[in-house]
Amino acid sequence: MKKHVPLTLHTNRVRVGEYASDESYGMAGAFKLISPRAELMLVMSSGIDDGTGWEHVSASCRDRTPTWDEMCFVKNIFWDEHEMVVQYHPPRSEYVDFHPNCLHLWKSATMPIPMPPALLVGPKR
Repeated sequence: MKKHVPLTLHTNRVRVGEYASDESYGMAGAFKLISPRAELMLVMSSGIDDGTGWEHVSASCRDRTPTWDEMCFVKNIFWDEHEMVVQYHPPRSEYVDFHPNCLHLWKSATMPIPMPPALLVGPKR
């Protein structure tokens, strides 16, 4: 996760209400961002959580699930381009449906995430 808070997060941080935070939270907090589709997204970050060893960011839209491009947009705000993050599809018994239109990005802060061979997706151009 990025060490320095990008300007877009500084200016769009939720500062009042249930999810309020300030600059002392760093990359953690709730943020209202305008997506590449020009729609409002609520993005919440746990930052770098030393307690769990995970970095986590969720993104949600009011009436739909975020698109691939929107999730790439969020990934690029919180992590550098050389960092790999994942979206997990856990067993149904482990689902947590707190918000119906929310997707999550994860990165372990303690171990590398294995990446399958690109050839399984297709040839690189």
